[in-house]
Amino acid sequence: MFDKLMAAQGMAAEIKKRLDTVAVFGEVEGGAIRVTSTGNKAITAIEIDEEFFKQADREELEELLLTAVNKALAQADQVSASEMQAATKDMLGGLGGMFGAI
Repeated sequence: MFDKLMAAQGMAAEIKKRLDTVAVFGEVEGGAIRVTSTGNKAITAIEIDEEFFKQADREELEELLLTAVNKALAQADQVSASEMQAATKDMLGGLGGMFGAI
């Protein structure tokens, strides 16, 4: 049992490392604002088109930036969930039929 716990911890650390290398994006207004995040939800870049920035008012910019950040973080959640699901499936492997059919 202890070995399985150690393996799970090792796999979780491996997934975290891998998610640090995954880039996800959130865009609004056809790419006028683009937010880049890692799979671990660390914002790594915010890009705002210069022409859009000149024309937008502060309230619009804040609202769209918030939307782009939330889109990027939602993408990070999806990637993270997929990674965890795959890892869990690999770890549990043959246990699926252990308790019989439901």
